Amino acid sequence: MAFTKLPITDRSAPAGARGETEPTLDIWGVFRALRDTRAAYGLKSGHIQTLQALISFLRPGQGETVFASNFEICRRIGGIDERTLRRHINRLVELGFINRHDSPNRKRYRVRSSSGDCLSFGLSLAPLMSRSEELQTAAEALEDTRRNQLFLRKQLLAILAEIHALAPNMTLITDAHKALRRKLVESEYLALIAEATTTLNEMSTAVDAPVPVNLSANDGQIVRHQSKSHKEEKDLDDRELDGKPSLSLLTATCTEATTFASDPLQSWGDVARHAEKLAPMMGIQPMTFDAASRKVGKEVAATALFISLQLGAHIRNFAAYFHSITLGRRSSSFNPAQLLQRLSQTQMRLA
Repeated sequence: MAFTKLPITDRSAPAGARGETEPTLDIWGVFRALRDTRAAYGLKSGHIQTLQALISFLRPGQGETVFASNFEICRRIGGIDERTLRRHINRLVELGFINRHDSPNRKRYRVRSSSGDCLSFGLSLAPLMSRSEELQTAAEALEDTRRNQLFLRKQLLAILAEIHALAPNMTLITDAHKALRRKLVESEYLALIAEATTTLNEMSTAVDAPVPVNLSANDGQIVRHQSKSHKEEKDLDDRELDGKPSLSLLTATCTEATTFASDPLQSWGDVARHAEKLAPMMGIQPMTFDAASRKVGKEVAATALFISLQLGAHIRNFAAYFHSITLGRRSSSFNPAQLLQRLSQTQMRLA
């Protein structure tokens, strides 16, 4: 915001002052700064309109005092009530933007002597001009805040768009958009961005680490080098490791899911129907499960859901994890047969 200068020949002193020519700041530039920051000073649009009308009566080189009557000022504003005008002027006087220099008969005028001395009685806008630096600084700070808030808003919307692409029905998206209907401060934007970023990271990062095995530290027990006398059952061949896992291995390993079944799961159709019932209980929307079934197949989608429930202690958000391994970034690298085999081996070591 750049302010230009224009000459003013009158200092608008209340009494005894001699007119001098002194450059001053562009009063319209100062007015625009106050207009933009009016909320910080408790001013409303009516106060700003009154101040704009007062400034419009000034002429370059004729001082900073308004001599127009209340009637003329009301006309220039648009025909407001005179009592409203007086309230606006009183408010501007209270805030130190206007000085009122009253004549004995309450008229507004200026008289000059032959030597150049002048007496000005009216509404002086000199206080407004004297606070130009303050208003300019406030306007610049307000603009910086506005730009920062706009940047944070766009950043939040970009993160929400990524989350929506992975999980369209997440509650976080709805809550964030409701919050954006209000005028938020920077701290509120930052809090929403932090929450959305954390959720996106959870959706993009799979938590499929096997359950850790607690090993004894006793030297007398050689548990770190375990050897099995029995041969592990190999019910997954190479073809299965690259595709659909064994049904028997799935039901034997994912006990967390099978315990909720009212009847034995004897076919992949039984598994798929049971997975559809479990999905809403885990926070997975039916439309998300259907989309995953269409993309990777019902068997793989059901297996991913069973595995997610079995790894419940290691997964913060079932919906985000399921979406990530079936529809999201990790869908191409997700191999349910291999993961199920690792879970089975882990359970056998713990048994």
